[in-house]
Amino acid sequence: MIPFNKPHLTGNETDYIRESVLSGKISGDGIYTKKCHQFFETKYGFRKVLLTTSCTDALEMCAILLDIKPGDEVIAPSYTFVSTVNAFVLRGAKVVFADSSTENPNIDVEEIERLITPKTKAIIVVHYAGIACDMDKVMELANQHKLYVVEDAAQAIDSYYKGKPLGSIGHLATFSFHETKNIISGEGGMLVVNDEHFIGRAEIIREKGTNRSSFFRGEIDKYGWVDIGSSFLPSDIIAAFLYAQIENIEVIQQRRKDIWQRYYRELKPLEQDGFIQLPYIPEYATNNAHMFYIVCRSLEERTGLIAKLKENQVMAVFHYLSLHKSPYYIQHHDGRELPMSDLYSDNLLRLPFYYGLEKIEQEKVIDIIKGFYKQLPKKTELVKELQK
Repeated sequence: MIPFNKPHLTGNETDYIRESVLSGKISGDGIYTKKCHQFFETKYGFRKVLLTTSCTDALEMCAILLDIKPGDEVIAPSYTFVSTVNAFVLRGAKVVFADSSTENPNIDVEEIERLITPKTKAIIVVHYAGIACDMDKVMELANQHKLYVVEDAAQAIDSYYKGKPLGSIGHLATFSFHETKNIISGEGGMLVVNDEHFIGRAEIIREKGTNRSSFFRGEIDKYGWVDIGSSFLPSDIIAAFLYAQIENIEVIQQRRKDIWQRYYRELKPLEQDGFIQLPYIPEYATNNAHMFYIVCRSLEERTGLIAKLKENQVMAVFHYLSLHKSPYYIQHHDGRELPMSDLYSDNLLRLPFYYGLEKIEQEKVIDIIKGFYKQLPKKTELVKELQK
């Protein structure tokens, strides 16, 4: 079986974990946590980074930092993972869902302004597949209406918008190091604080609501409970694994980009013949090769292709289901149709993609897809057809 994902080891993970253990401190904020913080702040110019146990936890920290309260509204895409919005729902917010773009699954930026009300507190954007949303437009709206912007950059490490690293543009940002991401630690995440006035409180929230970090820096003579918070900081063992990965980020990224380009090059004729839609990358965005997806012409077609691939020992998977139609939130949604979100829910298919995917394995995946469509009639202008 060619799996959908396979974690990659650079070679130094277990050595660094051992070193962390021998240091005598494997709880949070040990030697490798500090090394990771310094790496991300130096390489990407993030104002302040804090490793977390997951991207979900980083998002929950964002909701606390923004003082989200019952009755507040946040605008977010419906086509995303539940963590993006669950963090704000936990604080009592109402989620106002926006549709996706016709070009790619990112939020339709042109739709955001008409969703803003006096109750709106924040805009959450998701850089789907590591491809940037139009952040100039988002930040312009946020500044105009005095709103906060959170970048859910779970999939967007080492990707850029007009030369700016994703995660460095919004007031806050979050990243994931889950085993399916480019750079991994099994589970793990990171909060990025770009608005300086959030830094002190972010440290407190991460340390269970205490000012313990200030105490360990010698800034105060004792620490206590000063705010709400939780245990959001990861073990230094997780950071040690992560540091081995980020040391090799350039090699990992180049390998992933080569795999991405082969998929794109070989499947482009199918798009030209109207069978599928390939990932669209705007001129303002870079490609960090987080995933490779295709958009089929119908749910039935996608189901058939998944079955064909599985029959040939290849695991390909769909992605999100529209959150505005989820069993939990449908009763809270305002009833608007979000056709593009539903389209991606029904038609988007992710292909096997990981560092160790061999060329011969990738060619097998490509050949199966080509063979599947060879038996089907052509259609042109895929998205227009799907919208009819």
